[in-house]
Amino acid sequence: GLNTDAVCTLMDANGTVLNRKFIDFHSEKDRLHHTLNKIKKAQKRHHSTKNLWRYAVNCNEQHSIQVANAIAEYAMLHRAHCIVFEHLNMQGKKHGNKKQKLAMWRKQYIQQLVAHKAHQRGIRISRICASGTSKLAYDGSGKTIRNTDNHSICKFATGKVYNCDLSASYNIGARYYIREILKTLPAKVRSQVEAKVPQLARRTSCTLSTLINLNAVLKGIAL
Repeated sequence: GLNTDAVCTLMDANGTVLNRKFIDFHSEKDRLHHTLNKIKKAQKRHHSTKNLWRYAVNCNEQHSIQVANAIAEYAMLHRAHCIVFEHLNMQGKKHGNKKQKLAMWRKQYIQQLVAHKAHQRGIRISRICASGTSKLAYDGSGKTIRNTDNHSICKFATGKVYNCDLSASYNIGARYYIREILKTLPAKVRSQVEAKVPQLARRTSCTLSTLINLNAVLKGIAL
């Protein structure tokens, strides 16, 4: 992400969070942002920025490699069976004060590097829809409110203050398990489950609480 390089959560099919890790290479990001600021100043003075851009691209690639290695190592350390990413679509013109950071955000490259390392170790790669993962609180309380001073922090409708990226990582893992569980259910059982857990009908509204409710309902249904 743009706030933290990556947030990893180790989760089982019951929705139990077994471990979590924040990955952030501050020095690499500071070096890149310092170079980008230099480029902005040079462009205003109509100076050549060719060498600065070359250095910025190299810094960004090195940063991406470090992030990918850290994610893959975390998965291998905890013997994960699958690494789940958001399917991010950032096509089109970037807007806002973070448009340069978005342009330099090599999310696809990082995922490709992680996938290559994961496949070497027999770890699967899966992707889920990114819509609402950060916007919805993992506890099912609804939409979150971002802190205007610190975008990595959000407030739940219940008043709870939580890390936005960590909450999103819970929802990412939950959506993966929900998809895998529903695929194995007979049509009749699936309709019964969706009637008792309405959020399942729309995958973009699913959170960690949805997975927990799904497992609770399945325990009461004879398969």
